[in-house]
Amino acid sequence: MSELGNKIKEARKRKGYSQEELAELAKVNLRTIQRIENNENEPRGKTLNLICDALDLSTKDILDYGKHTDKNVLVLFQLSVIICLVVPLGNIILPFILWITQKDKVIGLESMGPNLLNFQITWTFFAFITFIIGVFFKITGLNFELVTGNILMVLAYCTWGILCIINIILPIIFAMKIKNEKMGKFYPNIIKLIK
Repeated sequence: MSELGNKIKEARKRKGYSQEELAELAKVNLRTIQRIENNENEPRGKTLNLICDALDLSTKDILDYGKHTDKNVLVLFQLSVIICLVVPLGNIILPFILWITQKDKVIGLESMGPNLLNFQITWTFFAFITFIIGVFFKITGLNFELVTGNILMVLAYCTWGILCIINIILPIIFAMKIKNEKMGKFYPNIIKLIK
């Protein structure tokens, strides 16, 4: 497994860390990092877990049991959420299918999947709620003062539109990051339903 040091070195460079920064983040000795990257030592147990945590990788990804690097699958995975423009809930269903079928084959997808899916579930909930609020004010707008009902309806639809625009722009940005060799968990996770 002499490639392990090279994989750690590549992951460190993708993150933009120096050896010193990685040693500090992983809370291991700088000389340990140097020996690992020069394939003089092989990290095991706690050291490997600390380094993987600092690099935001799973030990399965770095040990790579039959997995390969495929940026195209990772880019497709990020862009698959845009299908929600055509298929309701497609932003959850298609990425989920890709994640389930490819997570054991492509390095990085196992940790990227839950991050994207949790965000999409949260996004879908908020987008649905704002849309329903807009419909509610449209239907019941006559019960409110006419101007107030219209303002609330427009505000709800504008919020829904902004959420939709965000869910188109973010996947494109993250796909470009992957193309530029930057990996990681890009989305903020407010609610963690999938681990």
